[in-house]
Amino acid sequence: MSERVDCVVIGAGVVGLACGAALAAAGREVLVLERAGLIGSETSSRNSEVIHAGIYYPPGSLKARLCREGKARLYAYCAERGVPHRRLGKIIVAAAPKQVARLEAIRANACANDVTDLEWLTAADLARLEPAITGHQALFSPSTGIIDSHALMLALEGDLATHGGMVVLGAPVEGGVCGEEGISLWVGGVEPMELTARTVVNCAGLHAPALAARLDGLAPQHVPQAYYAKGHYFRLSGRAPFAHLVYPVPEPGGLGIHLTLDMGGQAKFGPDVSWTETADYSFDESRFARFVEAIRTYYPALDAERFHADYTGIRPKIAGPGMPDADFRIDDAGVHGVPGLVNLFGIESPGLTASLAIADEVAARLRR
Repeated sequence: MSERVDCVVIGAGVVGLACGAALAAAGREVLVLERAGLIGSETSSRNSEVIHAGIYYPPGSLKARLCREGKARLYAYCAERGVPHRRLGKIIVAAAPKQVARLEAIRANACANDVTDLEWLTAADLARLEPAITGHQALFSPSTGIIDSHALMLALEGDLATHGGMVVLGAPVEGGVCGEEGISLWVGGVEPMELTARTVVNCAGLHAPALAARLDGLAPQHVPQAYYAKGHYFRLSGRAPFAHLVYPVPEPGGLGIHLTLDMGGQAKFGPDVSWTETADYSFDESRFARFVEAIRTYYPALDAERFHADYTGIRPKIAGPGMPDADFRIDDAGVHGVPGLVNLFGIESPGLTASLAIADEVAARLRR
């Protein structure tokens, strides 16, 4: 016999928790099912923890709109809820004259996305702002910041609970059937169960396409291929000589090996891009030399003795090597024809920044 519930959100990362909290606040009965033993243990806790400005994404894309809206929502939410964050600003560095045209294109794209606060920096300006960084010219994004992603997720989990929702850990969704009475889900774990929900939101991140493929009644053409882009991060021990985030011009598949700061002021560098077929978080120490070489193009004084392996993360992409970057996909019944089902695919960067706006978008589509 199946238990019935109004709404199930699958995945307790930052986007799943934001969706659960938004739906619960709208008066829905919400269960958030998480296969792991704690919230946000994959993509949400293995990233750069950057609040992005919305500079790079194609104008008119979901990424561009939801990043811009999400940034404003996130800064306001952090201030209201006391979530640790800092609006540090980001510098995008052209290490050589030939890269200046790329900066000009980035600025034009940002303007097309209604991000109009970028400032040009000369080499002298750069030396004044960040004496340890060298470059020919640069762009400064004052609205880029950093956030404590774990504190954000705890706040969202608290909002969910305040409105009567709950997170169930150790509850992997093994599959399901889309039927006339709702969507039935087979939930494994220590206490397996069957749940039938009126609404299901698939926020399973890396596993969202595989989960969607196990939903009987969802046509296969609505399930994208998953691609895993693994990134390594290194940390600089001791006091960091930086006040801002520093990015090189972007590279295919990512934003280059960039410098970010955590809430404690320590510097970390990454991610690089390597493609993997599984969610393998092992660290490849052989990448040390190429990191050092790349970083010294804009931070020549890097002391390799202070440079140490930190962690890896995997971006849940739906476009693979050599393909154009894919937009976020928020597939509702208007796309796939299954009432009550919303699949979120390819929610990589800027997913953290956009999380509250993504949740608003999901809730709005379900109301319609």
